[in-house]
Amino acid sequence: MLKISNLVKDYEVNSETIRVLDNIDLTVQDGEILGITGRSGSGKSTLLRIIRGVEPFQEGSVEVDGETVTPDSGKEGEKFLKRVTAIHLQRNFGLWNGPCIENVIRKLYYLEVGHEALPATDAPEYDDLYAEAMEYMKLVGLEQKALHSTNLLSGGEKQRVVMARQLAAKPRVLLLDEPVTMTGPDTKQEILDVIKSLKEKLDIAIIVVSHLPEIHAYLADRLIFLENGKIAADGEPTTVLKNFRKDMKPMEEPAALTSREACIRAKDISKRYSLIRMGEVLNIKDFSLDVNRGEILAFIGSSGAGKTTLIKLMEGLIKPKSGTVEYSCNGEWVDVINYSKKRIELRRIMSIMNQEFSMSPHSTVREQIRFRLSLKRRGAIEYARKKAQDIGMSDETLDNVYRLPDMPTEERDAFFREMNLPETIYSELFPYIPVTDVDTYAKPVFEALDLPTEVLDKTPYQISGGEHVRAFIALSLATSPEYLLLDEPFGDLDPVTLRDVTNSLKKINEVFGTTIVLVSHHMDFVREVAHRAVLIENGALVMDGEPAEVCQELINRSNAPYMEHNLEDLVEGK
Repeated sequence: MLKISNLVKDYEVNSETIRVLDNIDLTVQDGEILGITGRSGSGKSTLLRIIRGVEPFQEGSVEVDGETVTPDSGKEGEKFLKRVTAIHLQRNFGLWNGPCIENVIRKLYYLEVGHEALPATDAPEYDDLYAEAMEYMKLVGLEQKALHSTNLLSGGEKQRVVMARQLAAKPRVLLLDEPVTMTGPDTKQEILDVIKSLKEKLDIAIIVVSHLPEIHAYLADRLIFLENGKIAADGEPTTVLKNFRKDMKPMEEPAALTSREACIRAKDISKRYSLIRMGEVLNIKDFSLDVNRGEILAFIGSSGAGKTTLIKLMEGLIKPKSGTVEYSCNGEWVDVINYSKKRIELRRIMSIMNQEFSMSPHSTVREQIRFRLSLKRRGAIEYARKKAQDIGMSDETLDNVYRLPDMPTEERDAFFREMNLPETIYSELFPYIPVTDVDTYAKPVFEALDLPTEVLDKTPYQISGGEHVRAFIALSLATSPEYLLLDEPFGDLDPVTLRDVTNSLKKINEVFGTTIVLVSHHMDFVREVAHRAVLIENGALVMDGEPAEVCQELINRSNAPYMEHNLEDLVEGK
């Protein structure tokens, strides 16, 4: 059993004390699933980190199975909480490369020896560790992918491997922070049912933090709603969820499409991923798709269907075995996959936001927008080409350097190491614009995104989750790109903030004429934001049409009972 009494948490920000949690009292029984929800920044994740023992608190106590931890318990209290809890953090993709099951074997070995080495396959304990690890893989429904390499898993599959690692610690309290954020309906259902089965099999206290109302309606025995650091409601989930209703803005209609002029053409794309010892895992064959100018198009499908691979192919971040992806750029068709001198011009009018997007934690939003503007303003490429010639850099290398800010952090860092580039390369090639120019750019974009301009001079730590996402969108919209590609960046937003971001995307699309291609597992979001949806299954296009119809087809195929708890019905109290 977990019991929290009079818990208080304060943060010091710029010499100001901000109370994040204010006298929290709650109890979670063994075998009970408690849901926690609320707006972004309401203190949900902070509460989980305190229970985990990685965040100090000022007042109150945390009790697990009769042992109490207070602010005076020091390191011993932290060690105790870390020993009896396990946590799955939102957007946690931190996995070792190699077969999935080895990640769980490493965790089991760590519990024995204190470090995550991988024992040799002929070590005396290896067979027992492998067998135990496979049981945890079964618990999260990944036994068939136990030998698949982690770097080729979908976002949802990575999250399940992370969960298997947490279960391997045999916790008394399981903490799940957005455990199904990046997964399709079928995988969501599987994970939710796994969590329900854990309740019965392990008889431990389980806390689930999620912004998705339908998850709590399906999963939670009880739900609390956090607001301004306090428990504003505690009770039956569908009743508590109505707290979202009071702050939700009306839904704005997307801009009408006036023409069907293609501006992106993917033709006969083929890509096959094979894994050591496991053969083929994903086979995209002869995939073709046109995207119309000014359109918001959404890729949907189950986890592992190939959506992220397809959008990376369309972004030119991975190369297909065969086929082409071309964009309309300055009146010409330019191939984004294969190098040409025109490709860098295309990259200037493209912007990409990946699943693992992040902003530098130590730089202000203004500084980060300034950097992006310095790269993508008019005239920047011409200057960089002259400078590259002076330092002996080829145009193809410059092209690769130019795309790095749009790549996921891990891939970007690996490329930097491989090319042995100095940290000063960007300031050499792309001199910073004046700081005041950021305000000129930011005003119309921040207005379209409903972001206060005060956010410009704050770091990501000083703004809410919703403001972080919208600030990154503002960063991605430097120089008003013609093309914006988004790979599931909004899955962990609460319904109120998601409505704000959805309305903002539609406004950006209308005001700037931006063509938007996105991947999402969130059916309500897709129905609300997109002009058109495409259903992907096993790397193939199986349906293309009106978002509501395509989303319903995925729901029908997914056999996901949790989807019966419709977001609009829950939030609007129907």
